[in-house]
Amino acid sequence: MLAIDAIQYGIKGAWRIAQTVRVLGVTGLGWLLGDRPPAPALIRQTFERLGATYIKLGQFIASSPSFFPAEYVEEFQLCLDRTEPLPFSVMEKVLKEELGKSLRKVFAEIDPQPLASASIAQVHAARLAGGEDVVIKIQKPGVQDVLLTDLNFLYASARILEFLRPGLSWASLSGIVAEIQKTMLEECDFLKEADNLEQFAAFLHKTGNRRAVVPKVYRQATTLRVLTMERLYGAPFTALDSLHHCVREPEEALITALNTWFASLLYCDFFHADVHAGNLLVLEDGRIGFIDFGIIGRIAPQTWAAMTALLEGIETGNYRQIARAMIDIGVTRREVNADHLARDLEKLFGHDDLWRTPAPTVDEKEVNHLLLDIVATGERHGLHFPREFALLLKQFLYFDRYIQLMAPGLSLYGDARVELLPGGKVWETE
Repeated sequence: MLAIDAIQYGIKGAWRIAQTVRVLGVTGLGWLLGDRPPAPALIRQTFERLGATYIKLGQFIASSPSFFPAEYVEEFQLCLDRTEPLPFSVMEKVLKEELGKSLRKVFAEIDPQPLASASIAQVHAARLAGGEDVVIKIQKPGVQDVLLTDLNFLYASARILEFLRPGLSWASLSGIVAEIQKTMLEECDFLKEADNLEQFAAFLHKTGNRRAVVPKVYRQATTLRVLTMERLYGAPFTALDSLHHCVREPEEALITALNTWFASLLYCDFFHADVHAGNLLVLEDGRIGFIDFGIIGRIAPQTWAAMTALLEGIETGNYRQIARAMIDIGVTRREVNADHLARDLEKLFGHDDLWRTPAPTVDEKEVNHLLLDIVATGERHGLHFPREFALLLKQFLYFDRYIQLMAPGLSLYGDARVELLPGGKVWETE
């Protein structure tokens, strides 16, 4: 049986490599015939044609300014992870295989029209046999085989490049591919995402936080490739007109989200690493719903101490404090002059209108622009930052934009309602 599986995997792998070579060949031919966009755009377009693995790789590049050049990070913000939905008959087959029982025993109904379709999974609304409204995240067939083949191919290519060009960069290419592989395979493990949801729910319970919620996981309908969750109804975080039906003031929702996220840095094993407005809902009863735990980050307590100093420095305009914090967080091969770094940071913050002008909207491109500016300034002084730093800082920049939009004048350090460094059970209980 193992031999048969190995043969089948080998055939699928060979077919996938042939597909990859064909796409690269068509792209190369187009380039020879005069279709020559800038290199970052050409690579991003090629990645989108290559499908799931490369789209996720593009998203990794977009969120890793400490690993990749700024022009590539900016271009890959455009890397689309929206695909044409597969027919429900195809997804239904995966659902039946995973649950191993008649779907009628589990679900009263399933909407065949998907709510969303991305490279790895498709999401459908449904109702359980017990009457609960849920969403079902179903992994598309063959995704894991494609990921393994593509990532093994990329790893082998990286090793060859490292052999041919020793010292190509600070970071090991094969090490980056290994990190990408770990991230992607975790994203394909819906049991892991279910664990993340339940751990975050346990953190909310432990801290007495009744103002925030995550979707409940229905384990009887959850497997490695199927995740069934409670369906939360509410308004997107920055839909200010709709929020008034849920909370008295948008500021209330913002403070709850801020306190929940900051507390998770200390009291949860991970933090939500993608708090764009689509992943934060204000529910009809005023609670904040955190959804989509596919991207998470982890941070050591000593790193968070330096990060806190950095955030305070940004808010108070203490550029030397920002510089010292960046030096504590980053990795360097040489002595870094904190005063020189502080002067460059002052130029950055002083001349970038994006830092000083209240935001009419929360623009993801703008957030990434701010993030790239900070990382690039540090790198000019010889600092190399771990990816977790970029993930963490990006979430703070989202919240900075939300503050400007929803509560201008709110101070993270000056407002007693904001628990930047919570010291225990900081939540009101009912």
